[in-house]
Amino acid sequence: MRLYCSGLRSNFSGETLGASICSSSSSASGNLPLRVICKESRIGKRPVEVPKSVNVVLQGPNLSVKGPLGELTRYYPREVSLTRDESGRIVVTRALETRRARQMHGLFRTLTDNMVVGVSQGFEKKLQMVGVGYRATVEPTEIILNVGFSHPVKIKIPDGISVKVEENTRITVSGRDKCAVGQFAAIIRSWRPPEPYKGKGIKYADEVIRRKEGKAGKKK
Repeated sequence: MRLYCSGLRSNFSGETLGASICSSSSSASGNLPLRVICKESRIGKRPVEVPKSVNVVLQGPNLSVKGPLGELTRYYPREVSLTRDESGRIVVTRALETRRARQMHGLFRTLTDNMVVGVSQGFEKKLQMVGVGYRATVEPTEIILNVGFSHPVKIKIPDGISVKVEENTRITVSGRDKCAVGQFAAIIRSWRPPEPYKGKGIKYADEVIRRKEGKAGKKK
């Protein structure tokens, strides 16, 4: 039986990635499946840059970031840990070598970066209303949709979320929490998802609707 081990190399930079492939072959037993061992998440090992306008406070498993747009906090599980390097960047590392820790490494690094970007720049989601008579208006605490029902739809705007309507049909949802912004935009869209024949409904501004052909007339 022969054993072959080699490192993975990137086609773009030529650097060896943090993984290795080990395979064995034998004329008697036939080909065996490859085994890939991943050492570290390529996303998780990247430090999170902190702008000068953002204040970061680490207290055990709790992280608090405060910036021009507000403050966000998050509790981190025991599988990951946070530290600050010499330049002030946030480094997310695995505290345990388990499968769950490997799954959370890249996830919580992305969530940490979203917190820093959210309090400094913010996030926004744009929607477009398509349909005759479809329109939206904004009041101080709610958004009102006219989307073909016998009554207007009133949706309460959560705290930390701001909604702006332009030309009665273009809706912009913005805020510092990326998850909250995406969730509220999805709630607005769910009241009238775009249909595939004429494209009527509420869609994301960058969403592409796959159109279907309507029923053709009966051939004689």
